[in-house]
Amino acid sequence: MKHVLVIANETVAGRGLIEALKRLAAEGSLRVTVVAPVNQPREGYVVYEDTRRASAGRRLDRTLEALREAGIAASGHVVEADPVAALRDALAQLEPRPDEIIVSTHPRQRSGWLRRNVVERIQRAADGIPVEHVVVDLDEEKGAEANVLVVANQTLVGDALLDKIRERAGKSPASFLIICPQSDASSAEHPEAERRLRRALTILRGEGIDVHGQVAHPDPFTAASQAVQDERVDEIIVSTFPGENRSNWLRGDLVNRLRKSTSLPVDHIEVEAEPESAPV
Repeated sequence: MKHVLVIANETVAGRGLIEALKRLAAEGSLRVTVVAPVNQPREGYVVYEDTRRASAGRRLDRTLEALREAGIAASGHVVEADPVAALRDALAQLEPRPDEIIVSTHPRQRSGWLRRNVVERIQRAADGIPVEHVVVDLDEEKGAEANVLVVANQTLVGDALLDKIRERAGKSPASFLIICPQSDASSAEHPEAERRLRRALTILRGEGIDVHGQVAHPDPFTAASQAVQDERVDEIIVSTFPGENRSNWLRGDLVNRLRKSTSLPVDHIEVEAEPESAPV
């Protein structure tokens, strides 16, 4: 029985990957082990860390179910590691040793893994095992879930922004990553940013919306750019105070800079401050 190790996260439930595995199964008996790495952000820290792992676990469950329905022996697990580290750990632990490795990614323009040369690094770490790269374009798959990046700080729990996220979640399947830039880069603690983020996540998760978040780099453009580099992002929502006279982010032309640098749709919403917050 041929043993195939799959390294995939966001594309793990993609039809392209599952069809590639079914084609291998048609050639002979096949056993599949799927490892779904969940990356941690390079900057800042995650609030409610379980959300990323839970999202990856749901995608993995759909894949394993589809493979088993096709008569393919399949197992897998989510790991909190870089994909290359996840491969090394899997090779050290798996018995029997995999005969082939499949790495599944988004197309280059959407893939954080490809921007970090993950496929080439996995090929070098594979210890002679053949590595196949499968590209999964979720945009072409009906009902594929979009990744929406939300950038907000003091306006994060404003009703207008929460309603905007609810509205977007109701249009089509979507997962939301909220990044909350730190208010003070010189401080190790960011209680106000974390308080707002926890409150927003609690509200939205309580309504069944797939959302996770992190306190991020104090500069919103840098924070958003790092998220786009590390994650697949399909669209961006930026929340600010109304008008340039009240918003440093608007005075810094954040919305237009993100549109130009990412080539992604950027939706801007203006939100009044919380009663206890002073506009910055």
